[in-house]
This record gives sequence, structure tokens and C-alpha cells, in this order.
Amino acid sequence: MNVPAYFDEAEVYRRLDYDGCIAAMREAMTSLSADAREQPLRSIVDLGESRLFGLMPGMMAGSTAFGAKLISVFPDPVRPGRGAHRGLVILFEGEKGEVRCVADAGAITQIRTGCASAVAADALARPDASSLAIYGCGTQARSHIEALTRVRRFTRIGIWGRDAMSARRLALWTEETVGIAARVFEEGETLAEQADVICTVTSSAAPILKGRWVRPGTHINAVGSSHAGPREVDTHLVAVSRYFVDYRRSALAAAAEFLVAREEGVVTDAHIRGEIGEVLSGRVEGRRTSGDITFYKSLGHIAQDLAAVRYLLERANPE
Repeated sequence: MNVPAYFDEAEVYRRLDYDGCIAAMREAMTSLSADAREQPLRSIVDLGESRLFGLMPGMMAGSTAFGAKLISVFPDPVRPGRGAHRGLVILFEGEKGEVRCVADAGAITQIRTGCASAVAADALARPDASSLAIYGCGTQARSHIEALTRVRRFTRIGIWGRDAMSARRLALWTEETVGIAARVFEEGETLAEQADVICTVTSSAAPILKGRWVRPGTHINAVGSSHAGPREVDTHLVAVSRYFVDYRRSALAAAAEFLVAREEGVVTDAHIRGEIGEVLSGRVEGRRTSGDITFYKSLGHIAQDLAAVRYLLERANPE
């Protein structure tokens, strides 16, 4: 009987290093866009009170392996710094259909999401970008700081959050962890006006970042909204940006800020310039000029989770 490997939360945090995961995400997204097989969309069940249950099935692009992520999203008011994602990622091998690995989904999601955003920023942000803005103070804020500081030499990091104490804690953690000066901003507008790269990693249902605040040449990673409904940015920002996605079918079904802009008649489906994997492979042009506002919509894809789990297996069982 095949006994699958198992990585609990602690093991994922110990073994899933950011540099290795960034490389795995770059390969996964390039392969996803090159793979002719159509991937299924995720299913999300709204449980009320900001609680969700999600199923993300799919295939590992460029491989016969397949799998799924079963995950709940339950905010924890008692421990607000705790990640909201809990569940499992299951990786199957493609020859006999046996389970190869089961891993904690919360830790996988936290790290791979930041690393996928780093891949997008590396492909789309200006090479001389020196200032990073983070909107949000949760676990994704931390993973994005850890990941993005590996692809650009930021000299300053700005933080905005609805809870001032959480923002101050994040600023202190940032300086201690990555050694870069961090400042808390009370006004989101002021922060955006000074940023070269912006990451929105909030649970906000309404825009907390507006297009008129963003200066030419900025790159945006919009991460917090993962289904149709809540949106972190306004229609103006969507309209003025070169808009890229992780997977086109997913974006057309669930990229909230894009769907609102389309409903308002401001953009059409053609406004999606391409998938990030197409930019990585050179099939689609990313940033054209230093003045472009580039935008990466991160919905997350099972290919990222499966790639992270495969990397965990390779690290645990080196040949």
C-alpha cells in the first residue's frame, strides 16, 4: 500500500523556502499558460458571515500529476493575526492515480501566493522600483514582503491598514525580518502616491486603492479578493492599467474589479492583456514603457499549490 507523504503546517513553513517557491511558481505559471488542457474553475460555497468553503481541482501543467485543494476561509476574531485559510492540498501521481502527498493548505497558500506575486512583479515592475506599498496587515502582507524583497532592491516599505496597532506591528516585523525601513501611513492615498510597487492583500469588500492615486510607472498586485463580489481597487485603476491575470478563464469568472468595470461598460474582455505565464514565455508583451501602470490580478490557481507540494517532496526526498 502506498503511504503518501504528509507535511503539516510546521513542516511546510520549515521546508517551503521563498527562493525555491518563487522558482516553482515561475515554472508553474509558464507551464499553465502553455498547456492546451482546459483547467476546471474553482467552486466556492458562501457559508455566510465572511466564511467560505472552496474546492480547487486541477492538473499540474506540463505533467500527468493532478490534485485538489479543499479549504475553508474563516476569519479568527480571537487571533486576528492567524491566517484565515485552513484545509489540505492533495497531490496525485498520474500513472496509477495514487496519492503522493498531503500538505497543510493554509501554509501552502500563504507562501505560494506571495511568491506568485513576486514572479509577476519581477516580470512587470520597473527594474529600478525602490518603494513597496502594502495594503493590509495579515499573513499575506508578511509573505508578500518576504517574497517581493527577493526580486527587487526596495529601500523603503510603506504599510497601510485599518488597524493602526497591527500596522505598527507589521512595520516592526518588516524591519527585523528583511532589514528595510518600514513606515506606517494613515492615508492610503499618500502611500500610493509614493509607491513603485503596490500589493493589496486585504479582506475589504470595497475599494481601498483608487486609480487617481497611482502614479505612472507603478506595478499593482491585487490579491485580497479571490472571488466575484469584493474588490480592493476601483474601476478607474482597472481602466488605466495594462491588466494581466494568472488564468484567463478564472479571471473572466471571478476577478471582481474587472467584472465590475466590464459591467459598467468601461472595459471589454480584450482588456485582459494576457496571462502572466504568457509574459514569462515571451508570447505576450508585459511592460512596454517606464510610464505604464501594470496590474496583476491574483486569484490563485491549483497549479500553484500542486507545484509547491511537488517542490516540498523534492526537498524532502532529494535524489
